[in-house]
Amino acid sequence: MACLSVSETTTFRWSFEEDIHRYRAAGIPAIGVWRQKLSDFGEEKGAELIVEADLRVSHLFWAGGFTGSDGRSYKAAVDDAREAIQTAAELKTRCLIVYSGSRGTHTFNHARRLFRDALKELTPLAQEFDIYLGVEPMHPGCGCEFTFVSDIEEFLRLVDAVGSDRVKLVFDTYHLGLTPDIVAQIPRLVPHIVLVQLGDAKRPPQGEVNRCLLGEGVIPVKAIVDALLDNGYDGFFDVELIGEDVEHCDYTQLLEHARKAYEQLVGPIGPLAVSQES
Repeated sequence: MACLSVSETTTFRWSFEEDIHRYRAAGIPAIGVWRQKLSDFGEEKGAELIVEADLRVSHLFWAGGFTGSDGRSYKAAVDDAREAIQTAAELKTRCLIVYSGSRGTHTFNHARRLFRDALKELTPLAQEFDIYLGVEPMHPGCGCEFTFVSDIEEFLRLVDAVGSDRVKLVFDTYHLGLTPDIVAQIPRLVPHIVLVQLGDAKRPPQGEVNRCLLGEGVIPVKAIVDALLDNGYDGFFDVELIGEDVEHCDYTQLLEHARKAYEQLVGPIGPLAVSQES
């Protein structure tokens, strides 16, 4: 059943503990956990706090950098991703978002091989813990520091190269919503999607990520969500709001906006989860 989630990047300045308590108080049923905030609070304590708050976890954000763009070696990035898979399992989420790292000085073919090989190394552990590795294509206007995967076709080539159903698509409307004929492509994409992130923009992404309030931009978010639902997607819709256009907003107002936007786009939110196993 479809479920509203809010990413902790939306409430950037709040601590992990504040996020948990305030999301719960705002009636948000699920949270996208940011590893940095969780680590600062303590992973074991954090997992316990989530259970106490009856929140579901839509995904864990993030692992990767296999191309060495952040200064780590390939092995260090893979080892870190292994730890992240186990953390995701402890949080009882099934999605770990992974980024390739930027292309940097590599050729595209070499960057692809690095990402492919990393995913091949990680899929057995992901299978063991029942975790999906969520690859998020990012618009080339703003996402090159995180990944060279910028469109759906590159993602599909990667899936074919890895050959595992543990590799899934994180469909972010901010990054993919302006793709030509995107609504018509939804039917073939739904079987690959592990998470939908909702974002809007007043202009095509360029430079820093700059999302506006849902419904105030040029991305056809409603048409995309309708197509997703019509074609059987029933997972998390994670609201991620960051950038200059929303930085003036009070975080409590952003949570309320997320609730209202979800109700308009998807439907009733329903009761908060009573079990992480639900």
